[in-house]
This record gives sequence, C-alpha cells and structure tokens, in this order.
Amino acid sequence: MSLTAAEWAVIGLSLRVSLVATALILPPSWVIAWLLARRRFPGRALLDAAVHLPLVLPPVVTGWLLLLLFGRAGPVGGWLEAQFGITLVFRWTGAVLAAGIMALPLTVRAMRLSIEAVDRRLVEAAQTLGASRVRALLTITLPLSTSGIAAGATLGFARSLGEFGATITFASNIAGETRTLPLAIYTGLQLPGGEGGVARLAIVSILLSLGALVLSEWLVRRAGEGRAHAL
Repeated sequence: MSLTAAEWAVIGLSLRVSLVATALILPPSWVIAWLLARRRFPGRALLDAAVHLPLVLPPVVTGWLLLLLFGRAGPVGGWLEAQFGITLVFRWTGAVLAAGIMALPLTVRAMRLSIEAVDRRLVEAAQTLGASRVRALLTITLPLSTSGIAAGATLGFARSLGEFGATITFASNIAGETRTLPLAIYTGLQLPGGEGGVARLAIVSILLSLGALVLSEWLVRRAGEGRAHAL
C-alpha cells in the first residue's frame, strides 16, 4: 500500500488534531472525573448529564452549537477574535475543539471509573496520618489512577481520530486545513475513481483505531493489577 503525499498530509493533520485535542481535554477531564467520583454537590447530576451530552446528541447538533458559541458572531468566538485575534471556525484549531468536545465523555468516563476503583481507605489512612486532602489526592488517588487516566486519553485520542459530524459542521471540510481522515474518506466517496484512496485511508484509520483500543485495554488491565498490588 503506497500513500500519496496528499494522503500523508491528511494523516499528519488527523494525528495533530487528535493529539492536541486529547492533550487539551486531559486536565479538565480529570478534574470533572474526580468531582463526579468523589464529591457530592448541588448540580452534580446536571454536570454529569452535560458532560455526556455529546454521546447522545447528533454530532451535527453539537457542531451547530459550537458554531453559535465559537463562531465569529458567537459570544465566545467573537470575544476570542476581538481580544486575542483567535479564530476557531473553519480552522484546524476548530477541528481540535470539535474533536475534544466529542472525546470528552469517553475520557471522563474512563478516568472516573479508575478514580472510583481507588480504595477510599487508603486516602482516609493517609489523612489520619496527617496528610492534607490535596496531598492525599496527589500522592494516592492520582498515582493509583494513572493507568486509567492513560486509558481515557487513549480512548479520547481514538474518538478524536474518528470525529466527523461536529467537525464538518463547525470547521468545514477544507483540504490542508480541516480535512481529517474521516472527512477525506467522505470526500473520496463523492469523487469518481476515488475508491483507491478511500481504501488506503480506511485501512490507516482501522489500524490506528485498533492500535488505540488494544493499548487502552492493556492499560485497563495494568490498572487493575496495580490496584491489586497496592492492596
């Protein structure tokens, strides 16, 4: 299988968008996951529902909402452009935003499960010995959930790599700027004689997604073994 220069460019852009989106959502995902796993507060159910909303909403609706908020006439997008000269719509950064929003639920879910699996007795024992809540969080909960965090990041990366609906609605399908793997495959399907390129890019997508899922499963198993050793 020999890829063309344009196809390599699509793969490179897809990896860049997915990696940046995954890196950006990691900190807020962990904070949200910890809040949902460990804290009880007013609005918790609403936060839980809002985080998981992209899983059940049609992706086109998510993209449309992003247009309303982050478009040049939107309250956030207009402010970003006026204050910092940052434009997200129809840019690769907009594809990052769309991919990150769609990947957030899976990332939070994986992290939340790993945090919930950390034995509370270890945290309580540390606090009994004088550790502050923050220190117990950083020295016990965070290290014991690291593999779960990595699994969430891997799932988020795989989800970002396959993002289509919100991206094409918010960032459009611009060659060299926002045309990631799913959009390039969609474009190839519309072109006469594009079957060869579609097949090559589909194989690359399958290999990348399969690799991410295998890595995620390995990390989940490793997290379970780590918790068993800690106990």
